[in-house]
Amino acid sequence: MLSWTLTFLIVALLAALLGFTGIAGTAAGIAKILFAVFLVVFLVSLILGRKHV
Repeated sequence: MLSWTLTFLIVALLAALLGFTGIAGTAAGIAKILFAVFLVVFLVSLILGRKHV
């Protein structure tokens, strides 16, 4: 999931450099959402992994 976040971040940066602000904003928003989901899943797996050991 982190790779998808980085992909959308790169797309957003390239779109911003080329002047496509709408696409850049959308890609950056998707990257933010995916990163937040990644953090939540990571923390949940970290906590649940320690409980079972």
